[in-house]
Amino acid sequence: MQQLHEIRSRLARVEQSHLLRYYDELSEAHQRDLLAQIAAIDLERLPPLIDRYVRSPVAASVPAELEPVEPYSTRPGARAWDATSARATGERLLRGGKVAAFVVAGGQGSRLGYDGPKGCFRAGAVSGRSLFEMFARQLLGAKARYGRDVPWYIMTSPLNHRATVGFFEDHHYFGLERANIMFFQQGVMPSLEMGTGRILLSRKDEVATNPDGHGGSIAALRKSGALLDMHRRGIEHLSYFQVDNPLVRILDPIFLGLHADAPDSSGEMSSKTIAKTDPGEKVGVFARLTRDGRKVLDVIEYSDLPAHLASARNADGTLRFQAGSIAVHLISVAFLEKLANDPKFELPYHRADKKVAFIDERTGELVQPSVNNAVKLEKFVFDALPLCRSSIVYETCREEEFAPIKNATGNDSPESCTRLQTARAAAWLEGMGVRVPRHADGTPDCTLEIDPAHAAEPQDLRARADGLAIRAGAQMLL
Repeated sequence: MQQLHEIRSRLARVEQSHLLRYYDELSEAHQRDLLAQIAAIDLERLPPLIDRYVRSPVAASVPAELEPVEPYSTRPGARAWDATSARATGERLLRGGKVAAFVVAGGQGSRLGYDGPKGCFRAGAVSGRSLFEMFARQLLGAKARYGRDVPWYIMTSPLNHRATVGFFEDHHYFGLERANIMFFQQGVMPSLEMGTGRILLSRKDEVATNPDGHGGSIAALRKSGALLDMHRRGIEHLSYFQVDNPLVRILDPIFLGLHADAPDSSGEMSSKTIAKTDPGEKVGVFARLTRDGRKVLDVIEYSDLPAHLASARNADGTLRFQAGSIAVHLISVAFLEKLANDPKFELPYHRADKKVAFIDERTGELVQPSVNNAVKLEKFVFDALPLCRSSIVYETCREEEFAPIKNATGNDSPESCTRLQTARAAAWLEGMGVRVPRHADGTPDCTLEIDPAHAAEPQDLRARADGLAIRAGAQMLL
């Protein structure tokens, strides 16, 4: 009764008393569950967030002095840098066991028509391997190459945590050591009614919540004990990536070397980029801007970049703001610890308008809205970039490392991902002198997939390419 009284008082102070509207109708077990959910919400922090993001939202503004970034790149005309030295540094860090992998895997596969965690989705062009298995095989390949296990930290959400862990158990952790994998959940935020800021109920005994975004990973790493685990293992750098890109290169020694040793890098947080070719491509762009009197790196969301800047071009026809973000970062453990242990640290929230099922307070019935009715508040990890002393961007080739699976059809779909996996494999093989059959339009007349446990770079295929013949229409796992 004491807990109920305290929660009633807290809810009344923040004008959210309706969350207990059906309390007396519930069983004792469901009452306890509801009270526990509400107790876990930082109710006292909600009113200013509701005022800022729900009741009186302010459109994002882009500073007038926004400047494009100059990434480290192998394109002609790019600034000079020593790739050999960077690779040597990165390989030294990998052989020394100083690097861990970190995947943000809290999403469901609903947009793909898949009922389960997105990481369980079968993405291998030929093998049909899940995204999780494709990443695991990268780590197995790294162990063979560098002689060290690579710890893997996997951030789930309350929605998919149990299913994700069960998937790994059912597949015997894909050959990895269980002791080197740590699962933990990201935080959640209550879903808020658009316009009013009232917290929605998804059931009479359940608060409607949403994951707090990949920016919540910093707090989740500390809360879960993952940072302490990294410290115990001697991990210095974390390779951050998201679960929906099977071509992501989790452990790139050149990128690691630049992150750690480039003269303009603090070694705190670095990012990979691909060159945008279309102003309308829905990826954020890296840019330099002035904040609190100093130049910092930041990511401008595609929806916030003014049209005249998005379409602005250089003399050679390339986009002026072309450094697209693919959500791949290297972050030092020391930097994460500094942020997580700072009581004043707080990443900003971003508003997303969504359809959220809710209990109608007038009827007590569940409503499935046909239009956006709720505000979800999320944090983005790239908002930590301006907090670095300095930060660099490394440009990679889109065709080599970017084949996201976000939609059921069209762009960024399983079909487009299969094409991109095949195109990359074909390019690697042709570089080894292998003839790849092609259609009249130049696309490969076959389906190819490279096993990342066997090859992380084209030269790793040399032994397998010797004498290889590919027939038209073939499906081949290399």
